[in-house]
Amino acid sequence: MLTMLTALAQNSGGGGGIAAILVLLIWLAIIVLVIAGLWMTFSKAGQPGILAIIPIVNLYFLCKIGGRPGWWVILFLIPIVSIVIAAIVSIDVAKSFGKGVGFGIGLWLLGPIFYCILGFGSAQYQGPAAA
Repeated sequence: MLTMLTALAQNSGGGGGIAAILVLLIWLAIIVLVIAGLWMTFSKAGQPGILAIIPIVNLYFLCKIGGRPGWWVILFLIPIVSIVIAAIVSIDVAKSFGKGVGFGIGLWLLGPIFYCILGFGSAQYQGPAAA
């Protein structure tokens, strides 16, 4: 069995390298979209955009933009709880920009797209929604 797998791996033709590069480029494009959308969202909310690229700090400022206390970042570190907290914070961020619950669910589930819409669109920051 092992010899058959080795033979298959050696005769694969090298297409895996091209596929890996393609996946890497798509992944990098998604990362750039997330950073750009968050950067502009932070800027609209009066926060420095550079904070969007610092992992834990961006969660802290998203909580602040949504009107939630900063200690909620700790809740993001608890596995199952983090899913619920991410949904709540996303909805609060959407409300802080005058958007509805549906847009907040979009922020939660399709962040790269919806943060770009929020950051580059016409939405204006109206203050923390949860305050």
